[in-house]
Amino acid sequence: MANILVVEDEFDINRLICKNLTLIGHKCKSAYDGIEALKIINDEKPELIILDVMLPGLTGFELIEYAGNIPVIFVTARAGLEDKLKGLRLGADDYIVKPFEMQELLARVSTVLRRVKRENTVFSFDDITIDFDKRFVCRDGVEIKLTPKEYDLLETLILNRNIALTRDRLLNLVWNIDFEGDTRTVDIHIQQLRKKLGIKNRIVSLYKIGYRFEL
Repeated sequence: MANILVVEDEFDINRLICKNLTLIGHKCKSAYDGIEALKIINDEKPELIILDVMLPGLTGFELIEYAGNIPVIFVTARAGLEDKLKGLRLGADDYIVKPFEMQELLARVSTVLRRVKRENTVFSFDDITIDFDKRFVCRDGVEIKLTPKEYDLLETLILNRNIALTRDRLLNLVWNIDFEGDTRTVDIHIQQLRKKLGIKNRIVSLYKIGYRFEL
């Protein structure tokens, strides 16, 4: 897990991002303007910066010049192509436009951290170990064979651990479809994961909602 600096001048958005990052195990520091963020960057050297563009003091585009090798994800209302290209040219690792889905931000945070922090490629709980790079799952050292979609579902649940996910949201994240109606395919794959990995207590059913991976 990582120490993350969230630079966002809207208090509610800042706290919401920090709350969700904390739920999946990260440590967060908040800054509400560019000057405050610059001091934290210099003093504490966070491992990732989530950065708004329009900030008091220093803008996000100005602040990223001081980030050095620290990865940066822009989260901003500046949706124009020119702004996106500018952010990426300045060295941002990703660029997310508001309004955004929290699960999308969490997934992109995990992707960036896995790219820059090699230790984040392996995740363990109970007697199970998952190597995200190799898409390899084992229990007590013995490989557990999962179908591609079972693995994708497991990884999605883990990356969004402790967060409630609706069945429709899981369909969108894992199967890349917007689907209304029959969501039994999610339930079937959840049942298979519970059976193969013996983690019924970890994947909690939420009545009429979906599932949550608890850790």
